[in-house]
Amino acid sequence: MNKKVTKNDALEAIKTILKWIGEDPTREGLMETPLRVVESYEEYFSGYKQDPKEILNVSFSEIADYKEVIILKDIRFESFCEHHIAPIIGVVHIAYLPNKKVVGISKLARLVEVFSKRLQIQERMTAQIAHAIFNELEAKGVGVVVEAEHHCMTTRGVYNTSSKMRTQSFLGELKTIDV
Repeated sequence: MNKKVTKNDALEAIKTILKWIGEDPTREGLMETPLRVVESYEEYFSGYKQDPKEILNVSFSEIADYKEVIILKDIRFESFCEHHIAPIIGVVHIAYLPNKKVVGISKLARLVEVFSKRLQIQERMTAQIAHAIFNELEAKGVGVVVEAEHHCMTTRGVYNTSSKMRTQSFLGELKTIDV
């Protein structure tokens, strides 16, 4: 029997964590913290409530015959790693070779947001973005490169503050490109 987890359950869980770290959740500075954390989590993880297919379902018919590569660079994102729930902050670069469907650039940024607003690992997020564009736009080719700083490594553990991880996914006619 699966009981649906309520917002109140989440609030109580945050209070428990505050007690666990040695804090008093009833003290003045922390009384509203559980609610703030839960509301932040609703925003941080809003990607679970969105369907990536819906974002890419509107294309520009007036430029359907455009045949050159379209590139959108430096799409900033914030996500959380599924292993530590620590921030992942970086940029996504997207290139695609259209095949009759061209979407507005804000749609590409929204697609990144949908996948980044979930617990993630960078490799999976990179592939999810690439496959969504390739499949939904029926693109001839897609390239996605993601560069990000992982706070699970920069603010804990090895404390390596200068490292960034880079992942890439190339599909279709862009598969042979190496960047």
